[in-house]
Amino acid sequence: MITRKWAAAGACGLLAALGAGLFPASAAAGEPAAKDSPKVELVLDVSGSMRATDIDGKSRMAAAKQAFNEVLDATPDEVRLGIRTLGADYPGDDRQLGCKDTRQLYPVGKLDRVEAKAAVATLAPTGWTPIGPALLGAAEDLKGGNATRRIVLITDGEDTCAPLDPCEVARDIAAQGIHLVIDTLGLVPDAKTREQLVCIAEATGGTYTSVQHTAELSGRVKQLVDRAAAPVVTPVATQGAKQCQGAPKLGAGLYTDRESFGEHRWYQVDVRPGQELRASVSIAADRAVNNDYGVLLRAVTVHGREIVRGSEAGDGRTDAISTGLRYPKGEADDEDADGDAGTAAETVCLQVGNSFSAPASVKTAPGMPIELVIDLVDGPDGASDAASFGLGRGWWLLGVLTLAGLVAGLVWGWISRWRISVWRTN
Repeated sequence: MITRKWAAAGACGLLAALGAGLFPASAAAGEPAAKDSPKVELVLDVSGSMRATDIDGKSRMAAAKQAFNEVLDATPDEVRLGIRTLGADYPGDDRQLGCKDTRQLYPVGKLDRVEAKAAVATLAPTGWTPIGPALLGAAEDLKGGNATRRIVLITDGEDTCAPLDPCEVARDIAAQGIHLVIDTLGLVPDAKTREQLVCIAEATGGTYTSVQHTAELSGRVKQLVDRAAAPVVTPVATQGAKQCQGAPKLGAGLYTDRESFGEHRWYQVDVRPGQELRASVSIAADRAVNNDYGVLLRAVTVHGREIVRGSEAGDGRTDAISTGLRYPKGEADDEDADGDAGTAAETVCLQVGNSFSAPASVKTAPGMPIELVIDLVDGPDGASDAASFGLGRGWWLLGVLTLAGLVAGLVWGWISRWRISVWRTN
């Protein structure tokens, strides 16, 4: 059972899916010519608490082993899968040793199902819960290449090796810009475990799932492995400027950046006559923030005149906030069609701003993750299109509604007078 809204998922997963549908493979920013096979590493908690027998009458460890066997059987051939454990080897009370207890059980690569199942079968609940070190190790295991990368963390408890906070580890991984997603699954979790796992997932645009039954565990892990194999647009890391002049010039595509609390960043997009610019931005609140915040997306000319804007406000009840805008640029005038002025692209400045704030105890670095989607399509050429019809300016629609109301009032008044005259006659 998924117990919380998927962030960054999102916001963040939805934007990726939108980008995949909007942009052709040949033109999408960040879509490499040839991608490596997707990589997934399953990180399994083998700490002593996995002995508890509260999942379908079996121990948590037995349920995890059964789910792993089913997942290994269903893993697509193109996926390079690995397995890492935490708390599997050291049974003692030395905290320093217990917090180093993480190792790669099966290397990330072409899957040998028999060998991987044999490795999982040897596991027995043993030691501590070093989630932070395990995530660092898994990120290292997945390094290299341009493949889709995903960590699936399965645990029944919160980290026992602070001050290496696993949520901070996840944020640091996200800040590296390597597009590594961490999904978390909590086995019969308590409130503290749930809070920590949600934080880890949201920091990288992943998802959190609470698991009470073996079938839920195997089904969810299969889904996440399949998701890694599905083709997506890889976001391109960019860095906005403090003003439009000198800002990075972007084409159609999906982009990521990070923005500090209350910051404004600028980007440039060239829009040719007859094209329509469509842009949307999503900012994920990947840490505790104060209530009442907003996001702003503005399209401005290079001379500072505002063209159109989109904005949205929130009050702390969501993990991500998004807004968007559309700007259709008219066709070149006939007299200018043969000259450079009539066909030259217009440079539009996009400003992304936010009004987030946070308690003094919350770290503000790195900034909050941003996903910016840009598309350039053929502009509207008929009245059936809302932009062409004038819905954005409002006056056309207002005039039509006013006229329709006037006509309806006159007709109704005439009918009423006719009915009254008939009634008096009779």
